Amino acid sequence: MNERLLGKMLKYDTTDKEPNLYDALVLSALAGLALAVMARGRVNIVIIALALDLYFLAMVALISSAYIRQLQCNPYSYNMIYYRGFGLFFLLQLVSCSLYSVQIMRNPGQFRLLDILLFLLDTEFTYVVLSTPAVLIFSAWLCVSNINLIKHEGKRFVNVLGIILSFMMIAGLAFIIYFGILSSWGIGPGSMHSFSIGPVWISEDLILNIVIAIYLYFECMLTGAIAAVFIVSEYEPRTDKDFIIILGCGLRKDGTPTPLLAGRVDRALEFYERQKAETGKGPIFITSGGQGPGEVISESASMKGYLLEKGIPAEQIIEEDKSTNTFENMKFSKEKIWAINPEAKVAFSTTNYHVFRSGLYARRLKMRAVGMGQPTKWWFWPNAAVREFVGLLTENKKKQALILGTIAGTYILLTLLAQR
Repeated sequence: MNERLLGKMLKYDTTDKEPNLYDALVLSALAGLALAVMARGRVNIVIIALALDLYFLAMVALISSAYIRQLQCNPYSYNMIYYRGFGLFFLLQLVSCSLYSVQIMRNPGQFRLLDILLFLLDTEFTYVVLSTPAVLIFSAWLCVSNINLIKHEGKRFVNVLGIILSFMMIAGLAFIIYFGILSSWGIGPGSMHSFSIGPVWISEDLILNIVIAIYLYFECMLTGAIAAVFIVSEYEPRTDKDFIIILGCGLRKDGTPTPLLAGRVDRALEFYERQKAETGKGPIFITSGGQGPGEVISESASMKGYLLEKGIPAEQIIEEDKSTNTFENMKFSKEKIWAINPEAKVAFSTTNYHVFRSGLYARRLKMRAVGMGQPTKWWFWPNAAVREFVGLLTENKKKQALILGTIAGTYILLTLLAQR
């Protein structure tokens, strides 16, 4: 997905205005309030159905517009995950609600507000069910790739993360579908049963819908993360760069680059040669990586030696040998670049699964660097992507709590209204 393919329509990374979706949160809050008011009054059922259609249409439009503007401003934003992940969910909601509204308009006398509330609750369950084939295929892929990873890399905890995630996804899916089916038969949640914890009575419907809301949130997050990682890893930067940062990732025992690190250097070399052929100007390499435990030299020095062997002049290479993680790679590299040219145009080279999070750190440091991704082995990529996803989940906890709370709160409200 190079710049020519993205084309003039999306104008990738060309503006400074970051979009936000606070208006979508306000719209959702107003929609929930309106639904609560309608539940207490006598409002025509057709008007309620059409109002819901307009709400979902507005949400799809808002998310789509924000996604395009996010690409134009900063494709390495955490918001990219939300826009791609939840955009698909709201699109399904729009289609489902529109089809349901047609049924209501044909026979308005056969529907009550309770039917609409139950329908909205069902769409949450329906989305999870429709995603079942994709979840099963993805889980099987993770397991197969992890088995191959263990064969090549050995038995380590980080090498079984994909298998752990697979079992968690399938277990959650089985729980939801099992109790959802019981609900539809009237012998489980959905049959208006409840139980008590001390003086508090809790509906089984409420428990099930909260579980589905949480599962839905993380499923949308995973979908959005995979999409965000893919689009930036396939991007090809403009050939106008002053510097290329190469991110370190470990050495062999003799101090030479591992195949993974060599791939990152080769990707940077490929870009270097292309830019030099097109413009006559070769960017300066920043080899970024300190000396880790058990490494005989720094990753920076190892990459420099590799570049020298490939014929790159020493004056075209600057070493950054203090960093110990990706954030420090970007921070210390920026300091070296800004000491030479604060207006420099910067690219960075890493492995495809790592581009998004690396770019996210660069933007947090106010460095508008664009990434290029080196493909890796099919059996290595899935588990590495899972590690990236887990890493991304630790970011922006407040925003995640706000969105998860909004989703759970919406379905709690719908459940309580449906039980009145």
